[in-house]
Amino acid sequence: MRAPVAVLGIFVADLAFRAPRLPLMGETILGQGFKDGPGGKGSNQAIAAARAGGDARMITRIGRDTFGDMAQKAWAADGIDISAVAIDEELPTGAAFIFVSTETGNNAIIVESGAAAKLSPADVAAAEQAIAGSKVLVTQFEQPVETAIAGLTLARTHGVITILNPAPALPVDDAIYALCDYVTPNETEAATLTGLKVETEADALLAAKEFVRRGAKNALITLGEKGALLHGEAGTHMVPAFRVEKVVETTGAGDAFNGGFAVALAEGQSPVDAIRFGCATAGLSVQKPGTAPSMPTRAEIEATLRAG
Repeated sequence: MRAPVAVLGIFVADLAFRAPRLPLMGETILGQGFKDGPGGKGSNQAIAAARAGGDARMITRIGRDTFGDMAQKAWAADGIDISAVAIDEELPTGAAFIFVSTETGNNAIIVESGAAAKLSPADVAAAEQAIAGSKVLVTQFEQPVETAIAGLTLARTHGVITILNPAPALPVDDAIYALCDYVTPNETEAATLTGLKVETEADALLAAKEFVRRGAKNALITLGEKGALLHGEAGTHMVPAFRVEKVVETTGAGDAFNGGFAVALAEGQSPVDAIRFGCATAGLSVQKPGTAPSMPTRAEIEATLRAG
């Protein structure tokens, strides 16, 4: 039986452009590739969780339009439960502009949430069955913060493990951290939220301690090619990343990590083993183009773990 993981977040259609650099204001440059497909942190994390072997449940709002059809087809392809997905009759499904550097594989993104901007505490309440029946809830800040708080609160009520991926980094009241079993920012998000520079492992530990001081049970700071640092009730651990032959695109790597990490926790793996599982998931994702399409399968993840 697959471990149930609920994901509260948004879907957007990813419109990805590849070029050596971003154009200057008033300038037009020629691209070197274009692709559209399913995206949004919440949807990406749900797809990552499903492919990693979890029973993923998506909680969001989409429009009744072409991009909404794209969302439903993507979720159906990976067997994701969409009983808690609301259809908005007025607003369109969201979209994201993604610039991917052909030189480095790094990215810059603009997100318009569309219908998901109306994702509300009432939608969370309507999804109580999906949340209560899960082992883990994952949420982010692409939907309204009060909705994320409602999801974390409801999950805690039902004894569900809570993961907050605070992206994009937004100023929030510290009270939200008391609802988090794990808060999972990357270096940039950790620096923005704590006001501390995060450039080294030592810096990451100081930032993690700050999240714990603010109320989180555990802070898990992802450090890209260095791995991830955990600090809190589960102890202090630096878990290295897996070796990657060639980085094709980093878009969605954080979502891959969070989806894989959530599944491993839901299966009862130790926090450190769950981080290794998440690192393997993320390391595989950066070796393929795209966001949701780059999410690896359980077999691929297990092969990476065996190879060490």
